[in-house]
Amino acid sequence: MALCQQSPEWNLDKRRLFHCCWSSDLGPELVPLKVSMSVWNPLRLLDLAAMDLLRDEASAISTLEYLPTELFPPLFILAFYGRHSETLKAMVQAWPFVRLPLGGLMQVPHRGTLQAVLDGLDVLLAQKDRPRRCKLQVLDLRNTGQYFWRLWSGSNVHVSSSSSMAPVAEDSSRAKQPSAPLEVHVELRLKESSLDEFLIDLIRWVEQRKGSIHLCCKKLKIITTSMENIKEVLSRVQLDCIQEVQVNSTWHLSTLAMFAPLLGQMSNVQRLFLSHVYLSAFEEQEQQHIVQFTSQFLRLHHLRDLYMESPSFLEGCLDQMLSCLKTPLDNLSITNCLLTESDLTHLSQCPNISQLKALDLSGVTLTNFSPELL
Repeated sequence: MALCQQSPEWNLDKRRLFHCCWSSDLGPELVPLKVSMSVWNPLRLLDLAAMDLLRDEASAISTLEYLPTELFPPLFILAFYGRHSETLKAMVQAWPFVRLPLGGLMQVPHRGTLQAVLDGLDVLLAQKDRPRRCKLQVLDLRNTGQYFWRLWSGSNVHVSSSSSMAPVAEDSSRAKQPSAPLEVHVELRLKESSLDEFLIDLIRWVEQRKGSIHLCCKKLKIITTSMENIKEVLSRVQLDCIQEVQVNSTWHLSTLAMFAPLLGQMSNVQRLFLSHVYLSAFEEQEQQHIVQFTSQFLRLHHLRDLYMESPSFLEGCLDQMLSCLKTPLDNLSITNCLLTESDLTHLSQCPNISQLKALDLSGVTLTNFSPELL
């Protein structure tokens, strides 16, 4: 085993191996052994070496430069759940993969371990020349990356080779220069209540490192009517990273109009969900608000799926939105609202919905309808 050849102190005799397997100081979740009256399923030598190495953090840190690549993920898992902050900090600076899918390990974010990772990134960003082994370009805090950890922890669970997480190990397509900003990927859920402490700490950390860190969010979910809070958070996010937007809150048309300029900056959005946008009886500048919203579709060159539930403002104005579509849609859903015969005429004639895979008009009430249209 190359590991043993490089570091003689890692040559484990049988007694030492047995002691590692049955040690409980790292917690039962870190020693996944199955013991019965006659069967013992031991850990792999790779896992045992990682466990033994963590018994002396100073030794573990000093060895990272020569540590075999395949030992990094199991060692990182043990350090993460065992809250070995100094080891985590050092491992980030020597991470031999393009992406660190940390979110796949965080069922409940722990501020101490996250801070250790961020401290490691601070050291990395401060260095003029990166360490020889470090390839880290993306810190992924989304609930993804389970395939990566299963792959490198030796799990035999079958995962299709077409999995979107397959490129995580090396991701050679990301040919960036060492000086390129580090990307931090998150999923944002903006609620009526204040942001959780985990996200507040992260945003504050990113804000203090503008130019070195890009905060990227591919999926944005909004469950609030406070446009002030929405603008404050999104001002710190690279908006052209966002690929999916869900608005699951009751908005007035004027609120949608205020959100429209932000939506227009999300040039890579592929999927847009809007629910319950109401037209107030006292709505001023109604037509201007509709134009402010529909004109943003001119900037969404990658939109494929559009879902609108209860868009009360669309009656008689559907053609304004359809005429601004820049690409053919795959899915279109307009539900629980009023549409006119003119709206359906424009719907049937719009070239960018001629290739639809699915059309949902359930709950639509037709006004001024003539049967000949069918």
